[in-house]
Amino acid sequence: MAEIELTEPAEELLGGLWTAKEQHDELATVTANPLALKELVDAGLVTERDGRVSLTEAGNAEAAGVVRRERLAERLLADLLNVGDSLATETACRFEHLLRRGIDDRICTLLGHPRVCPHGSPIPRGECCRTGAEEATRVVTPLVDMDAGQSGVIAYLQSQRREFLQRLLAMGALPGARIVLRQRFPSFVFDLGHGQIAVDEETARDIYVRLDGAPGAAGRRPHWFARRLGRLRPQRRTRRRWG
Repeated sequence: MAEIELTEPAEELLGGLWTAKEQHDELATVTANPLALKELVDAGLVTERDGRVSLTEAGNAEAAGVVRRERLAERLLADLLNVGDSLATETACRFEHLLRRGIDDRICTLLGHPRVCPHGSPIPRGECCRTGAEEATRVVTPLVDMDAGQSGVIAYLQSQRREFLQRLLAMGALPGARIVLRQRFPSFVFDLGHGQIAVDEETARDIYVRLDGAPGAAGRRPHWFARRLGRLRPQRRTRRRWG
């Protein structure tokens, strides 16, 4: 399918319709720029009826791309450039327009195919995710894809198992914390502070690490509550097993 060129207001409206569908699963009332709406209708991306619109099949695919680029931009700004949360959100909306098709897949691969944005919203999968594309320049990767001996700092955690995630957080497995993977089998064991943690493969997929040598990895200060919890860490090397 030929690439569709849309104005920024039309892309913003398209992304808003995707988000409304994602959150409410219903038709959205249009209160936006009527010119942007007309542009989407003329392009066959949405249909309008009685002031309410819905995405067509083509519109759904295009909207997924808009949302994907915006949420990847948030991950890029937060994980590689260490841009603060509020500024990352504001900047990502503008940065998204620069991530045209092809470039977004490169960034997704660079970031280890993240599944969620910094706010926890799912990132629509791209072709690179479905084919498992890899690059030597990957800088953020799930712990499950690391080799024994590799090190870095935790970029973020993503898990649906809240209780388990809270236990990891209590151990100091927080963004900015330095880890070294020691073994992969029979469980994934990594150094964290003065201790070691052993996790199963499912959990290892939920821990994303900015590898040493990547932009922002060296010298990054842990989040303030990571430093506070660090006071509670054990003073001698012990191994904890979760999962």
